[in-house]
Formats: sequence, C-alpha cells, structure tokens
Amino acid sequence: MTASTAPPRSGLPLARLLLVTAALLGTLFAAASPASAHAALLGSTPNAGAVVAQPPPNVALTFSEQVAMDNKSVRVLDPKGNRADKGVLRNFSKGSTVSYGVDLRPGLANGTYTVAWQAVSADSHPVSGAFTFSIGAPSKTSVTATGDNVGGGLVGFLYGTARYFAYAGFILLVGGGAFVLACWQRGAGQPPLQKLVVRGWLTLTAATLVLLLLRAPYTGSGQLADAFDLSALKAVLQTRPGAALVSRLLLLGAAALFVAVLFGAYARREDGKEKKDLAFGLGLGGAVVAAGIAATWSLTEHASVGLQPGIAMPVDVVHLLAVATWLGGLTALLVALFRTPSIERSAVQRFSRIAFVSVCVLAATGVYQSWRQLGSWSALFGTGYGQLLLVKVGLVAVVVCIAWFSRRWTGRLSEHSAATAPDAAAVQDTAVPVTAVSVTAVPDTTVQDTASDAAVPDTAAERPEPVTVPEDPRRAAQLARQRAARTVVREKRIRDADPHRTGLRKSVLAEAGIAVVLLAVTTVLTTTEPGRTEEEAGRATSATAAVPSGPVDITLPFDTGGPKGKGTVALEITPGRTGGNQLHVFVNNPAGKPYDIPEVKIALTLAAKKIGPLPVVPTHLFTGHWSADGVQIPMAGSWDVAVTVRTSDIDQTTVNKTVKIG
Repeated sequence: MTASTAPPRSGLPLARLLLVTAALLGTLFAAASPASAHAALLGSTPNAGAVVAQPPPNVALTFSEQVAMDNKSVRVLDPKGNRADKGVLRNFSKGSTVSYGVDLRPGLANGTYTVAWQAVSADSHPVSGAFTFSIGAPSKTSVTATGDNVGGGLVGFLYGTARYFAYAGFILLVGGGAFVLACWQRGAGQPPLQKLVVRGWLTLTAATLVLLLLRAPYTGSGQLADAFDLSALKAVLQTRPGAALVSRLLLLGAAALFVAVLFGAYARREDGKEKKDLAFGLGLGGAVVAAGIAATWSLTEHASVGLQPGIAMPVDVVHLLAVATWLGGLTALLVALFRTPSIERSAVQRFSRIAFVSVCVLAATGVYQSWRQLGSWSALFGTGYGQLLLVKVGLVAVVVCIAWFSRRWTGRLSEHSAATAPDAAAVQDTAVPVTAVSVTAVPDTTVQDTASDAAVPDTAAERPEPVTVPEDPRRAAQLARQRAARTVVREKRIRDADPHRTGLRKSVLAEAGIAVVLLAVTTVLTTTEPGRTEEEAGRATSATAAVPSGPVDITLPFDTGGPKGKGTVALEITPGRTGGNQLHVFVNNPAGKPYDIPEVKIALTLAAKKIGPLPVVPTHLFTGHWSADGVQIPMAGSWDVAVTVRTSDIDQTTVNKTVKIG
C-alpha cells in the first residue's frame, strides 16, 4: 500500500497574507494623491490675483528650494489662450532666494492672464501649478487656471507602484542576505531562502529600469508613450535622479555577484575556517554594496535638500539599512519557518537580537528625520506629512508589540532541526524493505506514492530490519528518494509537535503582514511634501495672496470750518477684495439728513508696498450719494483711505482712516 510523502504545503497562510495586504495596498494607493509638491511656490511677481495698472516686464516665481526648469516650464497665456511670454526661461535668483521667470511680450492688452508652471524639485519630485493676474481690470478668460497634471494620472500611478516594488526588492535582497550570513549560515543551502533573495534582486532591478523609463513622462508630458523617447531618456540621464538610477543598476551588478557567491561557493564550502573567512568577505562587501544602493535614494530624496543635508544623507542611509535588516530578515524568518523545518532555535534567537538593534537604530534615525522634516508640533498634527508619519509610527508600534510575543515564543522553542532532530540519522540509515514489486514497473515518481505519515515508524521497535539495497541504479535512486521523503515527514512531525514553534510562525506572519502595509505608508510618505516646507509655504502665501473678505464700511466725521461745514461721510467698498470694486459715498449733515456738497474725492494708499495714492473721483447720483465703479485694489493689505470734502469754494478738509482690504 502506498501513499504520498510530499511535505504538506503551507501556502494557504501565505496566500491569505498576500490577498489581505494586496487589498490594503490597493486602498492606500487609490487614496494617495499624485506626488505632492516638495518645492513650494512661496510667491510671484505679479502676485496671484493681483491687478496691475501697467503691463509688467516679466513674471517671476519664487520657490522654497532649488528647482530644475527649462524654456517650457513657465507659460503666460492671455484671455484667449495665446502665449504672452517670450518663451525663454530667466534665472532671477539672488543669494538664497530661488526665483525663475519669463519676459512678457510688449504691448499686452488689459485683461486676465494665466501663468502655468511646472518644475522638478531638488528631491526629484515634480511640482506644478497655475495662477492669474490682471492688467487694468479683470476680464473673462478661456484658460482654466489648474496647471498641468505633472506626476499624476496613469504614469504617476505606475511610477509610484515601481517605487514601492523598488523598496520591497531592496528589503528582500539586503534583509534576506543579512539573515543568511548573520543568523542562519546553513540557510545558504536552502532553496526557499535562495529564491527569496534572488527574487528581491530581480524585483529591485526591474523596478529600477521601469523608474528610469518613466522618469521623463513622470516629470514632463505625463504621456506613457514618451517612456520610449530616446531623446527624453538621454535628458533624464543627465539629471541627478537619472544618474542615481544608473548607479543603482551598476551596484545591482555587484549585488548579483554577491548572491552568486553566497548561494554557490559559500553554500558548498565545508571547511570551517575557509567558510568563516568567506563569510567575513561577503559581509563586508555586501554591506558596502547595500549602503551604495541605499545612497541612491538618499542623494535624490528628502535627505538631500533642506536642513543639514551633510548629516541627513548618511542618517538616511543608516535608516534604510536598518529597515531592510529588520523587515527583510523578518520575511526570511517567515519563509524559513514555513518552508524549511530545519531552522534551529539559535538562529531565531540571533535574528531576534539583530532585529532589536535594528529597531533601536530605526527609532533614533527616525526621530532626527522627523524633526528635520516637521520642525514643529503643529506640523506633526496639521500637515499631511505629519499625519502620515503618525500612521507610520503607529504601525511600527503594533509590529514591535507583536515582536514581543514572538520573542516569548522564541524563548520557549525546542531545539529541533535537521541536524539535531532525534532519530533523523537513524531514519536516513534505515533501508526500505524490498517488496514484491518489479523494478522495471516502478516509475520515477514512486516517492510520491510510497510513503505517508502512517508509514513513518515512531519508535525503534517499529522500524523494519535493514536489507540489502538492490544494485539496480534506478531502484537505488528510488529508495534514496523514499528515505529523503521519510526524513522530511519526520522532521515536520518533530517541528509541529512543538506548540511554541507554531505560535512563533503565527506571530511572525502577523508581523510580516503589517510590515507590508508599513512599507506602503513609507513609500507614500517619501512623495509627500514635508511639513516644514508646507508650513513655510502657507505663511508666505498668507502674507502675499489675496484673502477674500467682506465689504469695507467706514464712517468719518468732518468739519471744514465754514457754513454748513460739519457732517459725516460714509464709504462702502464692495466686495472689498483685490481687483475691481464698487465704491459708494454718502454725505449727511449733523442731523443725519443727506445733503449735497460741491466736491468729494478719495485717495487710496498702501504705504507698506509704496503703492498710491490712487485717486478715485466718484460720480454724483442722488442727494448726498456718489458712486464709482471699477475701483482697482491691486494688492491686499492695510490701505489708508483719505476722503477730501469741500463744502464751499474755500472750505475744504481731508479725513483719513486705515482699513484692511483683501
């Protein structure tokens, strides 16, 4: 009677993990917006929404950090959608102020003009936007002030997905290799671990190639077809992000050599001293290559710009290596627990100690990075970057809590492995009795049909007496496969007999599932505008941009000193914002009755910006009522309103009041 001896598959828990995390990732990426602006627009000349009396000679944009722009980056469109600029980018930067713009064509007509711009920030992420200003007076325009969807759409989604897989591949490659070298050197000969590390290398390599091809449409046209534009690819290679991606591919070539030696010469080496020396060389070389690959992110991401880049970039490299060692090693441990029943307790304990050190390093470097990117408690709770960071910290805390349970399970493990399992050697040396089966009639796949849990003897008394192995090579190979299958089944029995090992597998599986979501949050975090930059941009915008407000209503007493020279003058400015406004003037006598006077004039002055006085001469409508349409307020601020009242040919006075308009 024969039965299958193939070890039971453990794919169901892994499949469930993949399904759950895939759903979580899909929700996360679907909710994530395209890459947020890292270089923020601090201001412009003219300001957004401003109304200027004369056409300006140029349009200038001021950014929070260095940006990459070309002649196609800034476009000024007239109300009909035609180009109003000369199409040549100019650098207006002075000192630490980053400013770019374009010259305008001469003789521009009155109306509303739209400025659309796009750029690539110093941390490699695209940024774009649009605003309007008016010459003379606002007008209708056929242009929509939304700007180009740089970094969004299908190209943005694919680019973000490739970034995620690049991080995942790096973690599997570095963490899996570190687990084998530092925790379980015998695992170098285990196919499941070999596949894990090789797949990490393949994933990182493929994702890097995709990022390189998508770089041009991601930061430019947004058209997927431009991924195969050789001229655009050549331009990408001349940028810092392009050079970093090429450097990563070169380092992956060295990583391929590391993987080949680790799972080739090192796995086959039997001499203890030689293996130790080779392990030292692999560890040193692998650390250098891993740090180099991590640096390709640090040189082009948040760490490369802003405060203390000389400190931030090395800290970011250490942060990435700690993440890879922890999460990649956790994945390798998960595979080992499910796919290789021979892993010893000592290997799990070594990884537990390394993971603890990695988490401590992760916390220290993370605190520094958080301070650098946020700068204040308000940014932690009031910006998108800070809120995502809180989610990340929460997920790390959950993983650490589950890891505490894993450490408890680890301390209770029994030390069973392929090398130390009781009776394993005896099982391997036990010959299978020759039965009345024709050798020529037995197929090569008999190993799947000749052993079962019931066929494995549990005690020495149950073992069959050894017999002479037949000389037929085919029969000998068949018996060898049978003995190997019996050994695997016995090892699994020993492993599953330890309830603590089962508990460890479940807790590590939970850790890995949350770690996958944690990696997705981290990927989105790297494409989100830092809280410090967002707050600085908000303060700059609030200082220069027009803020809608209600109508301005003031009443001023006057006394010209002549007959009927006393009374009050009331002004209403609606809607009380930048751009065109309507002004009404009401003059009343001391009894509150409207009455006419020979003349009333208004002058508006914004002393802080040296604007004005801007004269306004209202038209008389009714008794005691004057009005003026199209009164232009070019900029928000505290305006001095001066009202000149003349009650006779010689009696005149001016009364003033400062009001906030816009």
